[in-house]
Amino acid sequence: MTILGEMLIGSRTVKGTSKAIQAINPATNENLEPLFGGGSKEDVDAAAELAWAAFDSFRETDPETRARFLETCADEILALGDELVQRAMAETGLPQARIEGERGRTMNQLRLFASVVRSGNYLDVRIDPAMPERQPLPRNDLRLRMIPLGPVAVFGASNFPLAFSVAGGDTASALAAGCPVVVKAHSAHPGTSELVGRAIQAAVAKCQLPEGVFSLLFGSGNEVGVELVKHPRIKAVGFTGSRAGGTALMEQAAKRPEPIPVYAEMCSINPVFLMPQALNARGEAIAKGFVGSLTMGAGQFCTNPGLVIAQSGAELDTFLEVAAAELSKVATQTMLTPGIFSAYCSGVDRLKGNAGVREVAVGQGSDAPNQCRAGLYVTSAEAFIADESLGDEVFGSTSLVIECKSVADFVRVAEHLEGQLTATLQLEDADIEAARALLPVLERKAGRILCNGYPTGVEVCHAMVHGGPFPATSDSRTTSVGSAAINRFLRPVCYQDLPQALLPEAIKDSNPLGIRRLVDGQDQR
Repeated sequence: MTILGEMLIGSRTVKGTSKAIQAINPATNENLEPLFGGGSKEDVDAAAELAWAAFDSFRETDPETRARFLETCADEILALGDELVQRAMAETGLPQARIEGERGRTMNQLRLFASVVRSGNYLDVRIDPAMPERQPLPRNDLRLRMIPLGPVAVFGASNFPLAFSVAGGDTASALAAGCPVVVKAHSAHPGTSELVGRAIQAAVAKCQLPEGVFSLLFGSGNEVGVELVKHPRIKAVGFTGSRAGGTALMEQAAKRPEPIPVYAEMCSINPVFLMPQALNARGEAIAKGFVGSLTMGAGQFCTNPGLVIAQSGAELDTFLEVAAAELSKVATQTMLTPGIFSAYCSGVDRLKGNAGVREVAVGQGSDAPNQCRAGLYVTSAEAFIADESLGDEVFGSTSLVIECKSVADFVRVAEHLEGQLTATLQLEDADIEAARALLPVLERKAGRILCNGYPTGVEVCHAMVHGGPFPATSDSRTTSVGSAAINRFLRPVCYQDLPQALLPEAIKDSNPLGIRRLVDGQDQR
């Protein structure tokens, strides 16, 4: 499939007329062909109106049709073959194994949501039959199901060109819910985005769905994104990116005549708490595992362990020595874009320039473009609590170790943290009581709490939570990974005393969909 630098508005291909963008190979700083013309307000309007025209039809597709559509999207992405892998590698500097793994995850997400749609559980059907003879007052016939919100604007992420992009988790969950999607592609990987977009466009056609179910737009600045969020036909937003970008979209959505939800995943430093007995028993192994997690993918994961909390003493000294030795062996890695590299260097410079911080180790250097040099730094609990800037995310392979005088300081540090995607406990049985005092704080601060592991790596499954209190996300009640992500794009509707002929299939007495339902408080199928 040839990459043509075209937007996809429903079934059409459109050359953008606004300022063009061009992908850059971050490993060489070379420009990649072709140019991608940016969209205009008129293009946004065309995509949003098509999505709205498709909405009522698409949202009432039967479960099998919608599930097969999601699976067809996965099949079409796989059919792109090596062309997709090679283009994604060129646009991101990521190795082949990482891109192939991410492609697999993208397809697995689509297939997971196909199974969710088939099950029907996401509809959360509740039926309370009429009780005309009830005293002192009769009860009406009341039935509840979840319906989709409407067309969703999805913003592709820079750090996951496939799994959090055009066909990523936001798109998959929105389509599964029955919401048409308009994607604003990330400017760092437009060619990858066009290829995947064409695969979804082909799936829409193969499944004979309304063309407005999917559109793909490009834009070099904020215009396309802002116009999407402002458009009255758009009813929700999915975003993965910076805190500044996420909060800007939240502000735009809140200022609309009809405010809409923005589900933004933004920033997290993912603290790792080294409990004393674990540090004593396994300090060397923990240090090696930590460095592996820290430097994976040049640290460009939203769950990168950017903070370590431990009690000062000989055990921590040993941990730092081992970590420093491991880190010094780590070669530089190409960062995703020159902009991300520049921001990383600025963050590291802020740490180096802080009088309360000392450098422990750095990785190997390189003169190649956009190379992330890993780093490890140390500060005290007092300095961390006193200086809010030390809690800022450094997006890349750099972490800050906080030395505490006692385990009681762990709670003080945890209370000082902003909202996080993850918090990790390294512990032994003898640490249980100390961890018990810390756990309530971590529950308030994080969306996922790990024990004796490392936060990098987010399983796509039913129980996963990839979310957390602000600024990790804009809405701590939701997740952007896992089957529960579909709930972001649904709302409840209650039907009172409607005749059977008017009721949706899911809540008819005959249960033609064969799904689980709560009937008069009892589980039934």
